[in-house]
Amino acid sequence: MAAFPASCSVGAPGGGPIGRRYSKAWILVATILGSSMAFIDGTAVNVALPMMQRELGATLTELQWVIEAYALFLASLLLVGGSLGDRLGRRRVFVAGIVIFAVASVWAGVAPGAGHLIAARALQGVGGALFVPGCLALIGACFTDEERGKALGTWSGASGLMAAMGPLLGGFLADTVGWRWVFFINVPIAVVVIAIAVLRVPESGDPTGGRRVDWVGGLLVTVGLGALVYGLIESANRGFGDPVVAASIVVGIGGLAGFVFAETRVHSPMMPLGVFRSRSFAGANILTLLLYAGLGGALFFLPLNLVLVQGYSATQAGAALLPFIVLIAVLSRFMGGLVARTGAKLPLVVGPSVAGVGFLLFAVPGVGGSYWTTFFPAVVVFGLGMSITVAPLVTVVMGTVDQSLSGLASGINNAISRVASLLALAVFGMVALALFNGALDSQLADAGVPTQVVEQLEGERAKLAGAEAPAGLAPGVAAAVDRAIDRAFVQAFRGIMVISALLAFASALTALVAIERRPAPRGQPAVGT
Repeated sequence: MAAFPASCSVGAPGGGPIGRRYSKAWILVATILGSSMAFIDGTAVNVALPMMQRELGATLTELQWVIEAYALFLASLLLVGGSLGDRLGRRRVFVAGIVIFAVASVWAGVAPGAGHLIAARALQGVGGALFVPGCLALIGACFTDEERGKALGTWSGASGLMAAMGPLLGGFLADTVGWRWVFFINVPIAVVVIAIAVLRVPESGDPTGGRRVDWVGGLLVTVGLGALVYGLIESANRGFGDPVVAASIVVGIGGLAGFVFAETRVHSPMMPLGVFRSRSFAGANILTLLLYAGLGGALFFLPLNLVLVQGYSATQAGAALLPFIVLIAVLSRFMGGLVARTGAKLPLVVGPSVAGVGFLLFAVPGVGGSYWTTFFPAVVVFGLGMSITVAPLVTVVMGTVDQSLSGLASGINNAISRVASLLALAVFGMVALALFNGALDSQLADAGVPTQVVEQLEGERAKLAGAEAPAGLAPGVAAAVDRAIDRAFVQAFRGIMVISALLAFASALTALVAIERRPAPRGQPAVGT
């Protein structure tokens, strides 16, 4: 970082050059640490879910909302947060987002029950939507064209490394000091980021000529996604015929339809629909929606399988994903160079196909067995598929729109990847519960478990692999119930992995049909989404 010039020459909102105390190295430190909070939180929480379930007695629905509440507000308000930064000052909005995120992290860490934890996660999503887009915006504003590529590469590499530490860090904290420290760890990082931002990051923005904040679009997409997700999640318990479920789904579909309509009418839409006229851009985002839906489902259910069924510690569960992270870190740069020679179409067909095979390999293991012969091959093949995919996907997203819209294109693709996980998890939870219940009935019947014991298990079914045998059973009966629960969850997990594989294969087909062999770039591809 020392190679960057000592000062930033970007003009402040009030005009004039920025003083030399605003070092570009410090700007990178602030944005890297800020984005790392969001990345670590997104990956570490999944690994800690089994411990949260045990301590809070959470159901599957409540575990889903721990993830969904954060993803909902982050995905729906991400583009609004970027617009607010342009209008009100990027540093100001960045710091506000960090403060909200830190306060919400403390709330999550002291949450006495699942309801408080879910509400705190929602507030974290709001904070993330304010500071996540500010990371790239601050770099874009404070570095010259010649410096920006190196700065973005530094940010991307360092942030990716921090994100890679997320599962391992989350598992280690959950095992040693408790899952609550997965949230508390954000507080000291936030204090450092705020201090650096206030003292060493210049203000920038365009309060007079920037894009207006699309409050109508933000409200409609939040209500639409929230109502739809609520209806899908609750349908697993109440059924689609329940009035509340039906009304939620209708409101959700109506809200999303209203969002699409509003984006054709408002002066400065958060998602201008005109960018989707590019066949390659539209295809890349459909591919993202399908592939990241499968990814979101896998990363939710895999830790539950590893910890609650396979007997891994949280640290071991986090470490189980390291080959996936290492492959992406090592191969993504190579794939970026390969795309320049071959084009993006072939990698975007091959990569998701390989990832689909990886999903199918996750469906092979039963209960028990060595990691190296059960989940390791699946992690490696899946990681290879994603490594082939990520760089070409970014290249298509950023290279098929005008350079002036590159930031918007990145934001749209980022939001779509998060919406994919949001919707997929709601649907996958419903499917997993149905598969689990059917398999559990079969397993209990095969084991000859008495009817009265089966009836006592009714209240535990919503916990999936976290279900526990009723107290006071004979050791043999209790062991049979525990085996039935484990095997039933494995059956449900296999079903989810098969669905994820089908989504991956569908994304490969999308690339085959929609991505141009070598689309003519109209702007320089940027780093990451």
